[in-house]
Amino acid sequence: MKKVKGLRWLVVSLVALATVINYIDRNALAVMWPGIAEDLDMGKEEYALILSFFMVAYALGQTAFGKIFDQIGTRFGFLLSISIWSISIALHAVAKSVFSFGIFRFTLGFGEAGNWPGATKANAEWFPVKERALAQGIFNSGASLGAVISAPIIAWLYVTIGWQYTFMCIAALGLLWIIPWLIVYKASPDKHPWITEEERNFIIKGQKPEPEANEEVQEDYAPSLRELLKLKQSWAVILMRFFIDPVWWLFVSWLPIYLADQFGFDVKQIGLFAWVPYVGAAVGSLFGGWLVGVWLRKGWTVNKARKTIIYLGCLIMIPPLILTAYAATPLMAVLLIAVILFGFQIAIGNIQTLPSDYFSGKSVGSLAGVSGSAAVIGVLITTWLVPVITTTSYVPFFILGASLVPLALLSLGLLGGKIKPVTNSNF
Repeated sequence: MKKVKGLRWLVVSLVALATVINYIDRNALAVMWPGIAEDLDMGKEEYALILSFFMVAYALGQTAFGKIFDQIGTRFGFLLSISIWSISIALHAVAKSVFSFGIFRFTLGFGEAGNWPGATKANAEWFPVKERALAQGIFNSGASLGAVISAPIIAWLYVTIGWQYTFMCIAALGLLWIIPWLIVYKASPDKHPWITEEERNFIIKGQKPEPEANEEVQEDYAPSLRELLKLKQSWAVILMRFFIDPVWWLFVSWLPIYLADQFGFDVKQIGLFAWVPYVGAAVGSLFGGWLVGVWLRKGWTVNKARKTIIYLGCLIMIPPLILTAYAATPLMAVLLIAVILFGFQIAIGNIQTLPSDYFSGKSVGSLAGVSGSAAVIGVLITTWLVPVITTTSYVPFFILGASLVPLALLSLGLLGGKIKPVTNSNF
């Protein structure tokens, strides 16, 4: 059978494409909300309630799919996840009330949640430690690219065919993605018939970081979920996601509404402006992964490289979060938000690799899922806060975001310890 060189990059590209589709689907409601709200006589409070359905299911789905991927594998885990969310977004076309939107948003959130623990698991399976941050960056750039292209595409479809048919059109993207996925992802690297022996050995030998001087090589430790929750390293990841993920979601969920409220934008104008911040996010995804790879090749430890890039990304975020609160023009606002999301993606790509830095085996998907659920709980809290704190001004909106970043850094500093594989002796 013919071998495929660089098969791991084809796999991560398909995962990134799934993430593009994921963000097109989830952003559609936000981009079209001014038009939908006018048609169905709804407001910001109804929008927050509908988002809450999504986020509750997203929290449940992160933990559930973390276990599902560990049990049925990456191939069928992605198949199940994208099938659920594609059917759900299609059903948005028949929604007429907060309740019906909420139900379809709930199933959408549950299905879409699987993309993230699935990507983390695929990354851990297909990439050596030194390449994981770059692979995670490629995957995360899919989220940014999806957000970039979703605003203009959805706005154009909305103007052309209306919001109901727009939901149906974008649903087809996920169902079509399943075809190349099942063709390409036949098995994990150790059993895949297309992989070259050179690439297989490169991946398998690089699954664990090289031990530092005078450090013994330890056997892989894959604790159960109950054991994971007794370890401070797990709580470092969980709390970091709880505090930092809401910053991203403040813009994913509320940027179109902010542009409509603050600058009087309609759906067409939102399509012209709302994509700009995600260019910064896409660059940050790739830059953060690339830079860590450079440092690791120069001999930096995983601990030093991960912590340095996470702190760098977070420190980049804070000044523009404060400045955007007082942005006088939409162009200034979206450019500042682009810097915020640039810093966010530098940090988050490396935060998301921490489960595979600390643990191995089935523990990776489980911790990725639990930390993803914690992130969603944080997002739910901010989602409920936004309508309350933005009644007269969006200044509290941005101050809220700026206050969350230092809390994420404290979680890493106080609980993360040295970023290296956890052993039985740590338990």
